[in-house]
Amino acid sequence: MPETTNGQHTGELPGPRTRGAGGGVVPVLAFAGITVAVMQTLLVPVIKDLPTLLRTDPSDATWVMTATLLAGAVATPIMGRLGDLHGKRKMLLASLAVMVAGSLICGFTDDLVIMIVGRALQGFAMGAIPLGIGIMRDELPPERMGSAMALMSSSIGVGGGLALPAAALVAQHFDWHTLFFGAAGLGVLSMALTVLAVPETSLRAPGRFDLAGALGLSIGLVCLLLPVTKGSDWGWTSPTTLGLAAAALLILVLWGLFELRSPAPLVDLRTTVRREVLLTNLASIMVGVAFYAVSLVLPQLLQLPTATGYGLGQSMVVAGLCVAPLGLTMMLVAPLYARLSARRGPKVSLMAGMLVIAVGYGAGLGLMSSAWQTVVIAVLIGAGIGLAYSSLPALIIGAVDPSETGAANGLNALMRSIGTSVSSAVIGMVLANTSVRTGGVPVPSMEGFRISFLIAMGAVAGGLVLAAFLPSRREAVRPTLLASSEDEAPAPVPSASRPVAGSGGFRGRVLAEGGTPVARANVTLIDRHGRQAGLAVADGEGRYALSAPSAGTYVLAGSATGYAPRARSVTYPGDGLPVDTDLVLTAWGARGSGLPTPRDSALAPSSASASDPKPHDTAR
Repeated sequence: MPETTNGQHTGELPGPRTRGAGGGVVPVLAFAGITVAVMQTLLVPVIKDLPTLLRTDPSDATWVMTATLLAGAVATPIMGRLGDLHGKRKMLLASLAVMVAGSLICGFTDDLVIMIVGRALQGFAMGAIPLGIGIMRDELPPERMGSAMALMSSSIGVGGGLALPAAALVAQHFDWHTLFFGAAGLGVLSMALTVLAVPETSLRAPGRFDLAGALGLSIGLVCLLLPVTKGSDWGWTSPTTLGLAAAALLILVLWGLFELRSPAPLVDLRTTVRREVLLTNLASIMVGVAFYAVSLVLPQLLQLPTATGYGLGQSMVVAGLCVAPLGLTMMLVAPLYARLSARRGPKVSLMAGMLVIAVGYGAGLGLMSSAWQTVVIAVLIGAGIGLAYSSLPALIIGAVDPSETGAANGLNALMRSIGTSVSSAVIGMVLANTSVRTGGVPVPSMEGFRISFLIAMGAVAGGLVLAAFLPSRREAVRPTLLASSEDEAPAPVPSASRPVAGSGGFRGRVLAEGGTPVARANVTLIDRHGRQAGLAVADGEGRYALSAPSAGTYVLAGSATGYAPRARSVTYPGDGLPVDTDLVLTAWGARGSGLPTPRDSALAPSSASASDPKPHDTAR
């Protein structure tokens, strides 16, 4: 680990680095994502048999799937925030450990209630995807980020594609509990590889964990997703469904108001409503809808008997093998995404992916008469989803502060989960309402399959419209050194440090021109060579603290949503005492709200010069 001069370990951020992450980091994190996908998919081949296996009613058996969905939706943003605060590798290991415990509980029971508890614990592993992406941002050099994030994002499809035929084979020839023991084994292996190959970075978000916000979000999500997933069983107009939907709306509105007032929110809603973040999250919902539609339709079409006139009469294993290219193609397009994104930006790759998905679903409207045609559909849609899923974390990472990577990607993963939940509910309702009776048993109709594909195409079209309004790729505006002395000793190659209040470096407040504190502003320290030497996020009162690697002249830059970025030249004498320096930001549209100029950058008053023997705190 690199260290600052005061002995504090420092985490690394994208930019010039003194080291690269070990070669095993990316495959190990991708394997963790595949493990999570296997956990999600392992019961798909036995869904129709669950009522018999658990000796319960079909409506109660669906809770085995619903519990995992609800737990994953709740855990994903919470684990992301905990990772930002306490370490992403630590939270990744915790997520996998809870999944292993849940798998073992499920493997030793036939009781419905205990099975639901175990499946809920398994759902906690869904936070591994955003945590893995956050670790990659902290550890990898920029040239490796594109392909690495693409592989991590597509791992959910890869794992699902591989798990379907494997789970079907196990379910046909072994006791179904073997599925859970296999998932537990994968979880233990993933934990061991993570301990051996994945480092823990010291980059931490400021503040504390927002317990009240976590509880509010959890209750709101449960009230939202329960009627979505169970509405077809309860009735869409039943008092339970409508009551939970109304409660979800009320709770989430109150939660949002609470988060806006919190000095250390679970989810920074001010960042979330930023155009690129908001549109990316909304597009994620649409991609989630499109992804799950094909997963629901193709396996049923393949396994329906030929007596229906359109069913393909394939076994469970063959059906899984025909759908497997959906996930495998997602993995294979990762290098293509990296090249396309490097040349055109993640917005273009997202739109390209959505266009490919639309082509796949359009072709599917006429290609449903043989097994090989379903493989073509799976390949096309998998390629499109691989491009789209790979683009989403890149768009999020480009729009948020490094200390918020875990929470922001956790929220984005939640949006995708909401999309899959909505897709499951809507397409399940369509297939049920358009079913036909064959041999006295209701089965999905070809009309229902085609309507489902049209719904997915509509979702993709909506996602394309949203993506079109995303900002085009532009070069980042980097603060430049406004004053420096060429004879100063060069600063060591820096890395972003965790703010340590009271240590040598800089501290102060970020203020608006009227003296109002600017909460959650980003403060960046740039050395005389233009390299990032430190990074901090101001608290609710605008206070920040940054360690300086060594004595010398730096640029201190501040930025926040709704304000023009400002930078000023500052000097640290290297005496171990903090230099008090305030930054004043100008709101966009106000006088002087353009890019910083030498005169503008001197507007922010310093409450203590670098030569003061004793600093005095101005952040009262």
